[in-house]
Amino acid sequence: MATTVLDTTAPAGAGVRRAPWRSPVGQPAYARPALLVITVLAAVLYAWGINHSQYHTFYANAVRSMTESWKAFFYGSFDPGNSITLDKLPGFLWPQAISARIFGFHPWALTLPQVLEGVASLLVLYRVVRRWAGYNAALIASGAFLLTPVAVGLFRTAVEDPLFTLCVLLAAEATQRAAEAGRLRPLVMAGVWVGIGFQSKMLEAWAVLPALAAVYLISAPVPLRKRLTRLGLSAVVMTAVSASWMVAVALTPANDRPYVDGTTNNSAFSMVVGYNFLNRFSSLGISAASTGSISATRGGGGHGGSQGGAASHGAGTTEAAGAPRGGAQHPRQAGGSGTPGTHAGAQQDAAHLPDRAQGGGPGGFGGGSQDGWSKMFGSALASQTGWLYPFAAVAVVCGLLWRRGSPRTDRIRAGFALWGTWLATYFLVFSAGSVGGHTYYMGVIAVPLAALTGGGTIMLWRAYRAGGRRAWVLPGAVAATAAWGAFLAGEFPSFLPRLAPAVGVLGLAAVVLLVVARPGGARSGGRLALVGLAASLAAVLLAPSAWAVQVFNPAYGSSGMGAVGPSGMRGGRGGHGAAKWPGGAHARGGFGDSGGRLTSDQRKLLAYTTAHRGSAEYVFATDGWNNASPYILAKGTRILPLGGFSGQVPFPTEADFRQLVASGKVRYVLLGGGRGMGAMFGGGGRGSTSATRIAGWVRSDCTRVPASAYGGTQSPKTATTGEGGTAQTLYQCGPAR
Repeated sequence: MATTVLDTTAPAGAGVRRAPWRSPVGQPAYARPALLVITVLAAVLYAWGINHSQYHTFYANAVRSMTESWKAFFYGSFDPGNSITLDKLPGFLWPQAISARIFGFHPWALTLPQVLEGVASLLVLYRVVRRWAGYNAALIASGAFLLTPVAVGLFRTAVEDPLFTLCVLLAAEATQRAAEAGRLRPLVMAGVWVGIGFQSKMLEAWAVLPALAAVYLISAPVPLRKRLTRLGLSAVVMTAVSASWMVAVALTPANDRPYVDGTTNNSAFSMVVGYNFLNRFSSLGISAASTGSISATRGGGGHGGSQGGAASHGAGTTEAAGAPRGGAQHPRQAGGSGTPGTHAGAQQDAAHLPDRAQGGGPGGFGGGSQDGWSKMFGSALASQTGWLYPFAAVAVVCGLLWRRGSPRTDRIRAGFALWGTWLATYFLVFSAGSVGGHTYYMGVIAVPLAALTGGGTIMLWRAYRAGGRRAWVLPGAVAATAAWGAFLAGEFPSFLPRLAPAVGVLGLAAVVLLVVARPGGARSGGRLALVGLAASLAAVLLAPSAWAVQVFNPAYGSSGMGAVGPSGMRGGRGGHGAAKWPGGAHARGGFGDSGGRLTSDQRKLLAYTTAHRGSAEYVFATDGWNNASPYILAKGTRILPLGGFSGQVPFPTEADFRQLVASGKVRYVLLGGGRGMGAMFGGGGRGSTSATRIAGWVRSDCTRVPASAYGGTQSPKTATTGEGGTAQTLYQCGPAR
């Protein structure tokens, strides 16, 4: 008779599906539930108010155009007629355009991809830190990233950096796997991810390369020659992916594609290298004049304040609620300009803030400026991303020093090298270059700060428990970070006035508990020490969390430029990108009226020009993207904008425009108020541009169309920020119809 013997060696639970909220075998029971809670909280913070999202106007115009044709989708055309591109690479808008094609063109559909990119970034960060320093470190890092104000604001904003941040995190994860196993494939994949990040953020994506290369060179378990060869191969792949769009544009005849904005020579390379990179370091004496790009001087590390004629316009004088000390104004408080190639700043006058508008003095400790080498420590940026500076600095220094005798392939030391190099590189780049109100740039700084906080907490805790001189480092790091947090919170005395004292008291209590419970002390003990550790984490994270949760507060919300809380908002409706302007007017999203709706007079003008355009390719031409914007957003109308984003781009030339009129491709021209951003970043208003010459020719040679001809009660007004606006005039060019 056959006997059946049960296999008692089968693992317990084999064949049983594990619930998604339960931790896998080998992980602490709390790991998966805690991660799920953090993930859900991230989704809530990033998506809160998404149904009230508003367009980030300049980019939203391109997304609308990208939904009209696949040609516009590939080139990132600003207008549905594919006449000119954005002044950025279009990769970061591809997810938005796909979302709009699926769900329809709505503000929330354009915001949704950033929310998903944010949740994905948090999960990738958790994965990288978990493999480096363990589950507890990963949970602390994820929580710190979740509570960093700029991370919350970033993933609520339809700009370049959410996708870029996700890509460089994925590159770090792939490099980590390559360094641990000495494999080539993940290293090549890291190059691919950096290349995709380049399509979103251009050369800024390459700033992560020193960190990735250092990790692989230091710790990969293969001979040096093979390490160098594989890094070279990964670099080739990365360069190919990075340059793919630019090469495709360069190989396409100019007549078969849109003009490249931001340039004088219609070159994608000029737009990337000169307009969007070298211009940002012009205060250091670096010139982009020879690159074929529109150039201007910007406030960077070399000088405090904008140079080259960039002037402020209509700065407010009323102190905003929660304004930082030292004369620093809120972004909504001062009008003015930014610089070419940057979108925005606090959405002032179409979203280009002057760097001076961010504060009344140099960037320095406690200052509100976003200029100068010390800008990263100023209240405008540090309150959004820099709460954990002291703790991260202590962690990276101790991590590298304490592991200096470890084997070359030591995983822990490699992790500190990765995050420390990442933080130092981007910190230096932003200190030297222009930021100009773009708070969301700081998202890539929040990543290593959170990772070092997670890994550093575990390392310092173990050193504390081991006793000896190193046991004093954890209380010291907590004391320094809490003191810095209390100082920053104190820079905003009218915003949660009890926050700074609370941080100080909690930090003091945490330090006292750690000192009393230290090994060898009078009352050493595990339970008291754990209470001290919990109080320490609360002390360093209390202030940033107070900023982060302001997304629920209609008085602050998020700025549309990635800032959350008092340093990023003067007040307003909250929601995604809502902002309140001086005088009570609201600007939504960025760069002008972003409501996506036409006024009655605009609808009448559009109906008239559409009915009388005949066979013209464009419904009308207009002197500036902000004049074209309402018609593109609302109807996807084929409008020809003159001068590009800055108003200084020589497209079309006067001769080309006259030819368009003569050939019947353009019949109507709308003039008035649409000068691009040229007058605001030091280049406008000084000399003649192609757009101004065309406007002069139209006024002298074309026929003015009275508002009564199309049933309007008055001429439409340009889509400027705030209330009012500049009246526009419609002209008919060519033979009458």
